[in-house]
Parts: sequence; structure tokens; C-alpha cells
Amino acid sequence: MNAPTPNRPSADGEEQPQGPPAPTLQPTPTPTPIPFPRRRPLRYLTYTLVALAALALALTGADEMMREYRLGVIAGVFAGFAQGTALVLALRRPVPAWTLSLTAMVLTALAARTALAPTAAPSLPHGPYPGPNWPWNTQEIVVQAAVLLLLALHVPARRALAALAATALTTFVVQGVVGAQQFTSTGVVAVAICAVAVLVGTALRGRSEARTQLVEQVTITEEERHHRTLLEERSRIARELHDVVAHHMSVISIQAQVAPHLVENPSQELRENLDGIRQNALQALAELRRVLGVLREENPDYPDDPYALPAPGTGAAPDAPQPTLDRLDALIENTRAAGLDVHTDVTGEVRPLAPGVELSAYRIIQEALSNALRHAPGSTVAVEVTHVTEGLQLTITNSRPRQTPQPSPGAGHGLLGMRERASMLGGHLTAASTLHGGFAVVAFLPRDGVALPDEPVGPGTSPVPELIFPTGDENP
Repeated sequence: MNAPTPNRPSADGEEQPQGPPAPTLQPTPTPTPIPFPRRRPLRYLTYTLVALAALALALTGADEMMREYRLGVIAGVFAGFAQGTALVLALRRPVPAWTLSLTAMVLTALAARTALAPTAAPSLPHGPYPGPNWPWNTQEIVVQAAVLLLLALHVPARRALAALAATALTTFVVQGVVGAQQFTSTGVVAVAICAVAVLVGTALRGRSEARTQLVEQVTITEEERHHRTLLEERSRIARELHDVVAHHMSVISIQAQVAPHLVENPSQELRENLDGIRQNALQALAELRRVLGVLREENPDYPDDPYALPAPGTGAAPDAPQPTLDRLDALIENTRAAGLDVHTDVTGEVRPLAPGVELSAYRIIQEALSNALRHAPGSTVAVEVTHVTEGLQLTITNSRPRQTPQPSPGAGHGLLGMRERASMLGGHLTAASTLHGGFAVVAFLPRDGVALPDEPVGPGTSPVPELIFPTGDENP
């Protein structure tokens, strides 16, 4: 049970609560599938290649319109470059590009039919001349299929299928209703090729969306797991600190009960006040025990923690004292027995610390040693406990592992718990790899378990000592 962090006034005079905010889950936005590379040089290269292909199709299409369909220069150039423009436009605006390509096809087909209507199909030795392709020529089929492919990549499948249906309907209306005997029909071939393009584009878009949703779900799951682990660690810390508070409330109750017997002829008013103190302490103790019962039911088992609260019904002592720095030597011996070479160094004048500070200091050292056992087997560990005027500084450094670490079944949130313990007491913790392949954890905990002010207490001084992070050159 930690003391609330003092509020700090803001610029407008209102008080702003301090302390780490609770994490919030931010949904990952679903990006629009992009059919081209995300890197700028590759994307520009793709655009350039498409533009060159569009130019080639425009030139060949214009030549075919003038030569095969007997359109004039202006009409032929318009028809060819309309299809080329539609192909380039489809890179960014596939729906307008599809409309432009389909409209250009209809106008070109009607103009070609009008231009060739008076001309009879010539006869050849092997039969009549079949005539040019109609209503779609080769260039128009290629462009329309490419445009529909890009459209299917950018829009939902329902809209892509609607565009394909409109293309098929327009094709068969122009070919069947308007009709032309002197041409080779290409309607069925064009619709079939466009249908394949739409199916391919829809499949690629569906695959991209499925992959994006999978990444999004993995991200959300990881955020939820992180959030749940954070809450579990806070609940565990709260259980331990509630035990500390419950112990002090029990002491207050006993002292209030004994106090009248230590005074000769205590007045009735003194007896009533002491009895009130005792009753309030007992009531607070009952509430704390109720809270502890709830917390124990939520997280009954901590098999990796030798000092965790036991599960109900296990027969273990429910009120076992929480560990403090007095048990540090026993912890070090247990770690050495597990195979780590641990050296300790306690410096500075030992001063009384708040129970929560001693408990958190012990837990931080315990977790750091556990991490060294799991991730750096065979390494040498140095544990430095420095008592300063403002509080306690802890430095736990391990060297490069001499053995290959085995896969650990843990969730890897030990550092999160250590940071939570330091933060809730107004301290701070830093953990990082050293230059020579080891790992170091450096923490500072205020002596009273209350955040120290940011303002200097004197000229050129600061109440928070500067943390000296080890580089790995030290030989523990």
C-alpha cells in the first residue's frame, strides 16, 4: 500500500496528479493494401515502368485506330492516349481510371463502326476477311484488365465485382445491340480476361487484409498480455505492502491496549482515547485482512517466489513476515548454491528505511539474481548496496554468460515488476546491457518511500543522487 504521490501545480494553477499513467490499448489502424513497394526508390521505378508501358500502349493503340479502324489522326490519338492515361491514373485513382477506359472503349467502338460501316468485307481465297477486333482491340483489353486488377487491389471485393459486371454488361450491349458484321468479336475474350484480373486482384487484397488483421491481433494480444502482467505484478506488490501495513496496524492495536497499564491512575479521557485508537486500528486491520483475502484469491500461487503469500488451505503460515535486507545474505547463499558466483558490497552509513523500501530492495535484488540465473548461467554477479542520505542505491551487474542459457518458460516481465516497485516508491530503475556482453540493473529508492522533490535543496546540489551505470569494465 503505497503513499499517494504529491500533486504538482501546473502553469494555470491547477494541480496535476503525478505518477505513471495506466497503460491504454491503442487499436492498430488497418492500412490500405498497396500493390507496389513501400520504399520510395522502388515505388518510383514501378511508376516509371508503368508510365513507359502506358506510352507504348498509347502509341500502338493510336496507330491501330488510324490503320485498322480508319479513324482520323485526332480520333486515333485520343483513343490511344485515353487508354494510356487510364493505365497511369489507375496507380492512384483506379475507379476514375476504370471509368475513363470503359468510356474510351465505347466511344472508339461506335466511331470505328461508323467509319467502317460503308465498307464491305473483302473476300480472300480462303474465305472472307474477318475484319479488325471489335468492340475491344488488343490494347484496350490489356489496359482494362490492368485497371480492373489495380481496382480490385484498392477497393472491397463487392465494388470490384460490380465494376466487372458493368464492364461485361457494357461490352455485350455494344456488341449485341449495336452490332457489327465486319468485325471480329472480342467481347467474350475481353470479359474472360477481365474476370481473371479481378479474381487475382481480389485474392491478393484478401491475403493482404488477412495478414494485416493477423498482425493487428498479435499486437493487441501482446498489449493485453503486457497490461495483464502489469496488473498482476501490481497486485502482487500490493499484497506484500498490505501485509506490511497490517503488521504495523497490529502493533498499534497492541500498544494502545498496553498503554493504560504503563501509566499510574490514567484518566478516563486517556483510557477512552486509547480505546478509540485500538478500536480504529482493529477495524482497519479487519479491512486490510479482507483486502488481503481478495488479493490472495485472485493470485493464489507464485511457485517461483519462495516468499510469496501461500494459497488458502495449504497449511502454511498466512502471516509470515515479508523479507527485508536482513535476509540478503541468505538470498546470496541460495544463489551461490544454484551455480552463480556472487559478490556483495554494502557501503555507506546504514540508516533506517521504510518497510516498503526494504521489501522492494530485497525483491529487486532477488529478481535481478533470478534473471542472471536464467539468462547468464555461469556468470559472475556483483551486488552493490549503497546507503546514501536520500535513500538506497542498488547495482546488480553480471558478466558475460559462460554457458548457453536454456529456454525459459517465464513471460519475461521481471524488469517490468522491478520498475513498478521502484516507481511506486518514488524511485527509478535502469536496466541495460553492458559493453562487454553482461547486464546491469541500477535502482534508486528514496529512504521514506516518497518521491523526492525535483528542486535542488541547496546551491549546486540535488536531493536525488546521480545513478552511475556500470560499463562492463568492472570485474566483480
